[in-house]
Amino acid sequence: MKLGINGLGRIGKLSLWHHSSRKFFSEIVVNLGRQVGTGLEDIASTIEKDSSYGRLGTWLHGHKAKRPIENLNEAAGTMTVNGVPVTILREDRNPKDIKWQDNGVRIVADTTGVFKDPTADADESWGSVRGHLQAGAEKVLVSAPFKIKSKGIDMPEDAITTVMGINDDDYKPEQHSIVSAASCTTTCLSYMIKPLMDHFGADKMLSASMVTVHAATGSQKVLDSVPAAGATDLRKNRSILNNIILTTTGAAKALALVIPEMRSIGFIAESVRVPTATGSLIVLVLNLQDDLKNPVKRDLINSIYRDYAANTSYLEYSTGQNVSLDIVGTPEAAAVIESTETHTRTASISVNLNHVESCNFTPGQVPPVLEVPVTQAVIYGWYDNELGSYTNMLGDLTVSVAERMV
Repeated sequence: MKLGINGLGRIGKLSLWHHSSRKFFSEIVVNLGRQVGTGLEDIASTIEKDSSYGRLGTWLHGHKAKRPIENLNEAAGTMTVNGVPVTILREDRNPKDIKWQDNGVRIVADTTGVFKDPTADADESWGSVRGHLQAGAEKVLVSAPFKIKSKGIDMPEDAITTVMGINDDDYKPEQHSIVSAASCTTTCLSYMIKPLMDHFGADKMLSASMVTVHAATGSQKVLDSVPAAGATDLRKNRSILNNIILTTTGAAKALALVIPEMRSIGFIAESVRVPTATGSLIVLVLNLQDDLKNPVKRDLINSIYRDYAANTSYLEYSTGQNVSLDIVGTPEAAAVIESTETHTRTASISVNLNHVESCNFTPGQVPPVLEVPVTQAVIYGWYDNELGSYTNMLGDLTVSVAERMV
């Protein structure tokens, strides 16, 4: 089976690294949709070298490796990457015009971050994710959360959001044609929430919040620039090289798609961008209704993660003291729990029932005050938002979908 990759940005390029190493697909067809540099050699150089992960050959075979990109054919737009035939398409940017069918491509990973609305028609002037299906693909994986532009429109029945090992069993090959792999943050967060959800249940979780301390992305500015007309968030145009920048994340909304029980829990998600190339951190704060006689302690929280990690490669339990660079390139792990920094605190919260709408009291009656024991837990989870965590997870999902195609 051949794999199509639309886009050669961060996730597209690293997906090519992943699959050229894995060799599940017999060939890879990469659509760039435009000319690059002076020709195919410049594209090969872009694929081969990376400022975050070094050279492809070193990543594949160690420091004595020879160049893994060979057999460049400018006229045909072909090369081999680690022995895998790769074709580069440089003509069409609109998904419906990409020659997937002509190249025998049945499954496509769209890594552009542009085509995220599964309700948009294939003939949209700017293109849509459904255009890939019109161009001959049977399955499309999107390396970003879905974003429906029109309010009041439900998710199409043929579209689904999944995270490997969390809810990928919800994917039905006979029904779903478009699959979102959520985001790097949602992927990490789901592996921080799921073990606790399985142990405590949603009823015991009163509220939760998270902040991701996130590496820079390609959407940010290297130097300060003038905002576009109508822009309301001026921070997006400030230099990521020099600033810590407050921004937003859709992780809370996407998390409810992969762990539906989260819809019953008050949850807030925020994001802070910092001047690093890759390697990010989630700080999760969870409030649990507890028992003062036997309160939840950090040892219990850590044991839940340790036991969960023993049964999956997607969660890593660390007893060390990590910094962000220690996580870069970590294979497969959606989240690395920094167990030394897990903290809990239990206290009684006084709840005045006079402030609860469902409680009615007669005039002059003194409303009772309930003492509710609550444990607040703080958990830290690292993730490589590019290759180590997200791209490897996306690669596993892509292979899983491909294996179930007839």
